[in-house]
Amino acid sequence: MEKIWLKSYPKGVPAEIDYKQYRSLVHLLEESFRKYASRNAFVCMDKSLTYAEVDDYSKKLGAWLQNKGLKKGARVAVMMPNVLQYPISVAGVLRAGYTVVNVNPLYTPRELEHQLNDSGAEAIIILENFATTLEHVIKKTKVKHVVVASMGEMLGGVKGMLVNFVVRNVKKMVPAFSLPSAVRFKQVLSEGARMTLKPVDLKHDDVAFLQYTGGTTGVSKGATLLHRNVLANVLQNDAWVQPALQKKPKSEQITIVCALPLYHIFALTACGLMGMRWGALNLLIPNPRDIPGFVKELTKYKVNMFPAVNTLYNGLLNNPDFAKLDFSGLMISLGGGMAVQQAVAEKWLKVTGCPILEAYGLSETSPGATINRADATEFTGTIGLPISSTEIAILDDDGKPVPLGQPGEIAIRGPQVMAGYWNRPDETAKVMTPDGFFKTGDVGVMDDKGFVKIVDRKKDMILVSGFNVYPNEIEGVVAAHPGVLECACIGVPDANSGEAVKLFVVRKDPSLTVDQLMSYCKEQFTGYKKPKYIEFRDELPKTNVGKILRRELRDEKKAA
Repeated sequence: MEKIWLKSYPKGVPAEIDYKQYRSLVHLLEESFRKYASRNAFVCMDKSLTYAEVDDYSKKLGAWLQNKGLKKGARVAVMMPNVLQYPISVAGVLRAGYTVVNVNPLYTPRELEHQLNDSGAEAIIILENFATTLEHVIKKTKVKHVVVASMGEMLGGVKGMLVNFVVRNVKKMVPAFSLPSAVRFKQVLSEGARMTLKPVDLKHDDVAFLQYTGGTTGVSKGATLLHRNVLANVLQNDAWVQPALQKKPKSEQITIVCALPLYHIFALTACGLMGMRWGALNLLIPNPRDIPGFVKELTKYKVNMFPAVNTLYNGLLNNPDFAKLDFSGLMISLGGGMAVQQAVAEKWLKVTGCPILEAYGLSETSPGATINRADATEFTGTIGLPISSTEIAILDDDGKPVPLGQPGEIAIRGPQVMAGYWNRPDETAKVMTPDGFFKTGDVGVMDDKGFVKIVDRKKDMILVSGFNVYPNEIEGVVAAHPGVLECACIGVPDANSGEAVKLFVVRKDPSLTVDQLMSYCKEQFTGYKKPKYIEFRDELPKTNVGKILRRELRDEKKAA
């Protein structure tokens, strides 16, 4: 297969990367701990940790875990938002020779029980705010060791005590829980200080992370990400964004906004791990839904890189104080997780002067697979080019490549593709081709320069009288209406056309009516694409990273 995309690469971006320069992710992390020891690595609520401190604390945590008798490869769940304990925990678990199971802290007891049992986790590090969820299910799991963290404990002194008091007693964010065998995070660090972390011989094929898919296509499955998968993706992304970083002297520290949750693969790789390779400062935002609080944090830093999803970019742009920030240092705005809408991208460029580079990837690909050129000056409406060491094939229903410009299922091959779904060979077989391509379930087209455009998810496609309607197209156009804040579109059963288009809208302008929006859609869409039904909502269901869940809207309709 001819790699036509290589001719569209920016100057200096390599066709291949060499992940074998590192033995494991731990090798990469320990190199950064040494190289950037005196630099600040993470900052949260005005408290910074240096690379040397992350090194020290993670060593203590890793030694404590090893002392519990867990064998190499044991799974350790981490269930926290973006707080300082997160990077310490991930580094500590990996250095001790274990596998990190990233858990969404907002999970219900049912969801948590499934993930702990499916992964076989024997230990968990959890923020106390969510400990009551664990209490409900722990007896039905293999978890023997529980480490409980608090919002304030790493902030030190009076501030830490004050934050814990407010979180627990004023905001009442810590429901009562009983986990008798649990040990406090600070106690673990203090006990670990008297122990020695035994070096573990980690190899490329050892499992680093079990990254559970969002469940948007059914039951949540663990993508088995090996050290080499994640290593490769960190180096691929690093090589890819270099053209944008040329504007800054190499010696200067890069500041990354880490508002997407680190338990999500996008933030884990693009902020946490790549940031550590660069010796960057990661600004951790525990609650990005608090937009005014988020904007206030941004006033304190001159940021250089801003990974986000469309809904977060949109939320910030609709805050009047956001436009007053200093964007002179912003070099990379990386959009992923869901389609970036043109209206949002254009407004972001106007306000910040930095174009959104739309990227594409999945939990199964660690996650990056395609990214727009880092030297782009405007939004392209595509998901970019296959990154270094990555091949993209567009396949028909029989698994054969389609001609350029024709839609088909996007398939990905490269060192970042998972080893398979954890303990699910049957599910793995459904998505992997015999020659090593991962079938994404997304429909896309590739042009003659190698740029890929997503048409939609196979499952989300609406069939109206035999015509394919792709929700992304409808949502992108409707989102450009000045009275619309957010929207989502699904297919509903229709006696005449098989399916009809239904639109759910959150209004920006409260006076917007169904008739006004219908007449706008009539101007924008051919007959079969025009929504037949419009429903206004106060909010739309979303995943933990802000991706709108069309599935939930479909399920509501079925239940009704």
